[in-house]
Amino acid sequence: MIIPQENNREALKQREEIISKVYRIWTENNPSKRVYNRSFKDFINIRYLSITETIRHAAKTYESTLAMLQLDTILRYSVKYGKPKAPKKGVKNQAAFSQIQEMRCELIGVGMVKMMVGIKRTGEKIQYCITAIKA
Repeated sequence: MIIPQENNREALKQREEIISKVYRIWTENNPSKRVYNRSFKDFINIRYLSITETIRHAAKTYESTLAMLQLDTILRYSVKYGKPKAPKKGVKNQAAFSQIQEMRCELIGVGMVKMMVGIKRTGEKIQYCITAIKA
């Protein structure tokens, strides 16, 4: 799978399709759509929101798209970074969450990756967005 590195409309579309495909394959291999995360000592769930938000943000850069090839590693081994924050006011997609937790994971060939996890009032954790952090 070749990930386009250019910053044009066609490359963005191709990266969006690659991320979508990664999620499709991941959900086929993980029908429960969740993975146990060591730092949370709980499951992180994948929902439609996880896919759409990540596609929207990660497809913007080559590094973030490259990171998505290691989705399972990110979900399992990311560690909490800082304290949970309140969801951003006026951001409709974050309205369902009582808190947003930033998590980070170091990936070979990519570097540091940030994953945002939304925490519902019930305690359920939903992967919200994944992006690479440029040094």
